[in-house]
Amino acid sequence: MNIAMNRSAHPLRKDVASILIGAVFISFSGNWVVWAQVDAMTSAFYRVCFGFIFLAVACLAQKQVRPLSRRAVGYCLLTGLFFAGDLYCWHLSIRYVGPGLATILGNFQVFVLTVVSLLCFGQPVRRLFLVSLPLAFFGLFLIVGIDWGSLSDQYRMGIGFGLLTALFYTGFILSLRRFQQANPELSFIYVLMLTSIATSLVLAPLMLASGVSFAIPTYRSLAALAGLALFSQTIGWSCITRSLPKLIPSVAGLILLLQPSLAFIWDVLLFGRDTSALQWLGVAIVITAIYMGLRSTRR
Repeated sequence: MNIAMNRSAHPLRKDVASILIGAVFISFSGNWVVWAQVDAMTSAFYRVCFGFIFLAVACLAQKQVRPLSRRAVGYCLLTGLFFAGDLYCWHLSIRYVGPGLATILGNFQVFVLTVVSLLCFGQPVRRLFLVSLPLAFFGLFLIVGIDWGSLSDQYRMGIGFGLLTALFYTGFILSLRRFQQANPELSFIYVLMLTSIATSLVLAPLMLASGVSFAIPTYRSLAALAGLALFSQTIGWSCITRSLPKLIPSVAGLILLLQPSLAFIWDVLLFGRDTSALQWLGVAIVITAIYMGLRSTRR
């Protein structure tokens, strides 16, 4: 009996370790964006463009490439459209408020997704959500300061773009889920590869129209963009999505909260973000509220 229990516990430990590794890798995403030193749209484009190359190699090596129907192509383009908005707003938010706070704001998608699920799909909301939402904004006020007027215009723009990230992220999650449900025969790696190229096809004409350069100024920028694509877009996502369905939501959600938590810590350690004790309290409150929001939704 003990042997059987040990055998069942072994894959569980592997799944937990896989999500932990993925969360750590993705927590560095904002740092790669800062190190790249390029326009927000440029870094977003190369994240998915280089990511597509890495994922295409993996799909070809594992023989996961499949033909697509017109309906699948439509879902793919919709998913790419939302992901393009998500990345662009998030990268702009990083520029104005730093990678730590920008990542925390993006994770407000938990609350947006719950509201959308209630209004559009009739999914019931638990009382825990009614507590978590105001708690999250209270924690946010502790981080940025209660006096909104004292903040610079750029900082306020960064907060706005961070919250827009949450909106686009919600659209991305819903469209990605629909894409997968309509095409269950496709592996997630292949779906992520398709999403990456679709996002590239959305961002490229926007860059041309707005005059944003495709040029990568230095080898350091190239290395940062390649690291963003490899560790965040490819390895991090793959580690999480492979093991996420195998864990109960409460455990998986708790582990995934490492991403915004670590992102804020890296911002303090690597970029010298000045953070008071009251702001650290705000971070702890927001992370707790996000976890409560995760627990308040049904699987």
